[in-house]
Amino acid sequence: MQLKVVFLGTSSAMPSSKRSLSSVAVVRGSEVLVFDTGEGMQRNFLESGIGTNRKMKILITHMHSDHVIGLLGLLQTMALQNRDIPVQLYGPDLLRDFMESNMKLLNFGLTFPLTFSTVNEGIVVEEKDYVVKAKLAEHSVKSYCYCLEERERPGMFYPEKAQKLGIPKGGLWHKLQHGEQIEYNGRIIKSEEVTGPKRRGRKIGISGDTRVNDGLADFFRDCDLLIFDSTYGEDHKDKAAENMHSTAKEAAELAAKAGVKKLVLTHFSTRYDDAAVLVKEASEVHPNVVAAEDLMVIEIPYEQ
Repeated sequence: MQLKVVFLGTSSAMPSSKRSLSSVAVVRGSEVLVFDTGEGMQRNFLESGIGTNRKMKILITHMHSDHVIGLLGLLQTMALQNRDIPVQLYGPDLLRDFMESNMKLLNFGLTFPLTFSTVNEGIVVEEKDYVVKAKLAEHSVKSYCYCLEERERPGMFYPEKAQKLGIPKGGLWHKLQHGEQIEYNGRIIKSEEVTGPKRRGRKIGISGDTRVNDGLADFFRDCDLLIFDSTYGEDHKDKAAENMHSTAKEAAELAAKAGVKKLVLTHFSTRYDDAAVLVKEASEVHPNVVAAEDLMVIEIPYEQ
């Protein structure tokens, strides 16, 4: 199952000539999960080639304009393209009022069902192969961090074990490979009898806007990829605290504490024309740091 992250907006508060406002798409197989929809993100969404008529969930971290204004345009564009697949929308309780009021004022309808779920801490999305969890952030308004966590996969399949049990190759093997139990010759055979130990799924963390704290370090524990608020460098760490954001170095300290494999800095203040200085500060703390760029793609492979 392919799992990749596409960055659709990486600036904070104001866009720049190179950066749209906050938005990240996680593409998992045939599904896309969009986290935040800042102004300008839909142009990058279209340019990325992700596609507007596939299974989609949209999750909003908080009700600040640089994280939500692009939602109206994205939905309207999909309607103009005659999308007919439902969209599931998740976010703070004010998001429903925002959508209903603006759709009424702008007088536009949708060609697809739109469902809304209010986010609270804990599991907000539960699918067969993964869950999305939410954790309250530390920001100036109610804001949530998210983690997409895949469930454990069945262990490595051993054909010789299946052959020893006399199970014919084909559909029964397929079921066992995918963790299902079967009945053969009057006997129930569990997947574990012909597979190795279960393998961990992948985990992606997305902070939204927040200060760092120990609770978030626990929430993001062992992420394969963590995308974290890095609005400021150490030259403006007082402003970061005042505005309830984080510095790149603080993000790296949290990532190191949480055992994160790869840290992606994002949500940059426009005062930083080049994010290299932020990467340098963070790299002094964490060994695997990159700065997000609009339309950058990161693949997350399975653990070997």
